Amino acid sequence: MMTMPPPAKCPLALFIATFGGVGRLPKAPGTFGTLAAIPLAWLLGQTSAMVYGVALTGLILLGWWAADRAALCLGSKDPGAVVIDEVAGYCLTVCWFPPEAATLLAGFVLFRLFDIFKPWPVGWLDRNLSGGTGIMMDDLAAGLWSAALLALWLTPALTHAFRTGVFQ
Repeated sequence: MMTMPPPAKCPLALFIATFGGVGRLPKAPGTFGTLAAIPLAWLLGQTSAMVYGVALTGLILLGWWAADRAALCLGSKDPGAVVIDEVAGYCLTVCWFPPEAATLLAGFVLFRLFDIFKPWPVGWLDRNLSGGTGIMMDDLAAGLWSAALLALWLTPALTHAFRTGVFQ
């Protein structure tokens, strides 16, 4: 059995897991973590698909490590201050789409809805996995659900309707 190191012994993991401290905001840390991810997703959207994919993979792996360590350090299965999972889940939501304001906003709304309401398998993963794996996996599943709905919204017919002003 692993003993929990005190938070003072985990500064790097806590810094990463809280996305630079955003997760320590007193109200709605998940929402603020997702908001803080928007500039990162926009920046990654300016790169090639390969760069985005490599960066996202690195973010997920680093997030898994940091979330696992932070959970041990804070003595909680899924500490609210850990928001690196929201960052990774949101970046996964929008990684296949152009980094336009409407897409980033729709991705934000969809991701928060799936993260909060946790439809299958999001809720199952949240309840049945632990440590960094459990912390990260439910948000990655929410990100995939959100991306699927975003893809439906961004079908060519709808995209044309929005760009030509039919829905404006």
